[in-house]
Amino acid sequence: MVSAEDFSTYTLSHHPQGMGIQRILAAAIQAVEPGAAVRRWVTRSGDLLRIGNTEYDLNKFERILLVGIGKAAPAMTEAIHKILEERVSGGLIVTKVTPVNYHMRLPILDAGHPIPDERSLLAGEQIFKLLEGVQPNDLVICLVSGGGSALVSVPQRGISLGDIQQLTTQLLVCGARIDEINTLRRQLVRIKGGGLAQAAAPAQVISLILSDVVGDPLEAIASGLTVENPTNWKDALTILDKYQLRDKVPARILDFLIGTSKERKSSRTDFTKVNNLIVGNNLQAAQAALIQAQQEGFNTFLLQTDLQGEASEVAYELSNTLRQAWQSGEPVARPACILAGGETTVSLRGEGLGGRNLELALSAVADLADFPDVMLVTLATDGEDGVTDGAGAVVSGGSFARAITLGLKPEVFLARNDSYTFFSALEDVLKPGSTGTNVNDLTFMFTF
Repeated sequence: MVSAEDFSTYTLSHHPQGMGIQRILAAAIQAVEPGAAVRRWVTRSGDLLRIGNTEYDLNKFERILLVGIGKAAPAMTEAIHKILEERVSGGLIVTKVTPVNYHMRLPILDAGHPIPDERSLLAGEQIFKLLEGVQPNDLVICLVSGGGSALVSVPQRGISLGDIQQLTTQLLVCGARIDEINTLRRQLVRIKGGGLAQAAAPAQVISLILSDVVGDPLEAIASGLTVENPTNWKDALTILDKYQLRDKVPARILDFLIGTSKERKSSRTDFTKVNNLIVGNNLQAAQAALIQAQQEGFNTFLLQTDLQGEASEVAYELSNTLRQAWQSGEPVARPACILAGGETTVSLRGEGLGGRNLELALSAVADLADFPDVMLVTLATDGEDGVTDGAGAVVSGGSFARAITLGLKPEVFLARNDSYTFFSALEDVLKPGSTGTNVNDLTFMFTF
């Protein structure tokens, strides 16, 4: 798990309260460590397993299978495996990168993210194979976390993996929200929209979920692997029309949505035998950060945990909030730590390097130029922003002047979505490494 030292940057290392801010960032991540999140909700006393408020008599189950899917799957699965020990009959873990210290006897597969690949297809097929022949007296425990939508992908009949890859790329480029992307995935990928629960029927299914979607809608997290699909083909087409993609997506996808989906009958899965439980989310990380901020001497205020929208537009709003807080003491007096959680999007215009957190930070540089005693810090809780090794960036009132001195014009880098290059030059990219968890993003606003 990450430590405060992992968040050092040029600005933080030169600021009197920099180390305190690093401890605040670390506290947010530590609060949603996947193994700890599972252990808070799951306990065992002999043959009695308690998950949330529900008790299960282990003697009633012939087999117990573990299915871990997502960036946090290894840690989540290890936690439940240690609780169940000899009761585990088998399982499979699918994640982005196998941890170097992985030591469980359960097989583990790496797969593609954010674009599904051949490994994602193999992973989905292996999960279906694992669940073949399950019986009513079997128990299937699913450990679900962010990234699961791309990591496992078995397209519906008549749709190819290439079709799904092309669609996913188009949706990401146009700035579609994750819940919108997952609405399409639930229609087009067999394991999504309750498909995993359907494959596990008639067994008892328990799904422990680490949420990476704003508002924690169960059907959107990893595209609702064990949740009945509340949307349909019409909803999917509405999203394609919203982003003017109907004429750009593969023809087989349109054929399926317009034709096959009209004829396809709803799942007969008995969802009364499925228990879905969220064990960690963005709010939990935010609350832990604010507690640490109070210990560091800051007055605190949670602005929101449902932050969405174009990163550049959100940056403008948050910069206004930060300036107002410094000038008027509203919504909280100095020294202050104001926190917003959620997930923004980026409509790509250039071919630069970056992600939504770095883009938000870059968009705030000019807005905070020469503004005294303020700081804005963006953080992807999984430690990965876009396809970079950065998790976000640090912006202060002096960032603009430092950039100009180095010959860097923020607007030029914004035009080509090259935020990573910009902040790398300033040595203000946060690089904690992969955190092993994923509960959306956090934006910290400080006044001193």
